[in-house]
Amino acid sequence: MEVFAVLFLFIIGLTCGSFFNVVGLRVPKKITFMNDRSKCPSCRRELAWYELIPVLSFVLQKGKCRNCDMKISYMYPVIELLTGILFAWSYIMIGFNFELLKALFLVSLCVIVFVTDMKYMLIPNKILLFFLPFFVILSFIAPLEPWWSPLVGAAAGMGIIALIIIVSRGGMGAGDMKLFGVLGIVLGLEKVLIAFFLSCLFGSVIGILLILFRIIKRKQPVPFGPYIVVATLLTYFFGDDIIQAYLTWLKI
Repeated sequence: MEVFAVLFLFIIGLTCGSFFNVVGLRVPKKITFMNDRSKCPSCRRELAWYELIPVLSFVLQKGKCRNCDMKISYMYPVIELLTGILFAWSYIMIGFNFELLKALFLVSLCVIVFVTDMKYMLIPNKILLFFLPFFVILSFIAPLEPWWSPLVGAAAGMGIIALIIIVSRGGMGAGDMKLFGVLGIVLGLEKVLIAFFLSCLFGSVIGILLILFRIIKRKQPVPFGPYIVVATLLTYFFGDDIIQAYLTWLKI
């Protein structure tokens, strides 16, 4: 039964990951995705159903369009596979309860934000506003302790980024600020602070490496959303362990 549940959620995650790719690529450009069929961006041919099977189609087509041989971005299978793994991991870590639903919504938001920010350096308000009501409702169904933690977490998440924006005169974007506000509702005060610290750490280390290897230039704008996403998921699943390890270190 456990294996079946993990496999089921993995397959659901693969399918959702394919859809999240579409949402992440189309919403920022205000392109409808409800009725408009997927097309090859090069030859504009509508894709058949068997060309849209998550991961498998990419492998069978050797990463190319069947019609024009244009290379398909690796982002598609990577996002699909990553979403499948994260959906299955959510069940392994949490089990079957309302907290699992919160985890799946969080993974979904993070994946879509990863796509939009990597592609367009943009975190659309529509995406955040879509997920916000679900997180508010789930915060009542599966509440954090203490009860005020989501409210203070949201305020702290937005406040810290707002302060950075003011001090740095635009060093971070308003999308990052609003994203942290939404994440604060899910993570609560302690964990949103951990997520903020880890995202800054990841961004700094990777940014320095990219500059040293001349992949990007100094002062070149880079998306911060992917670092927030990675830090958030690590904090959500392992935040208690991180806090415990920190408290243990303080006693040394």
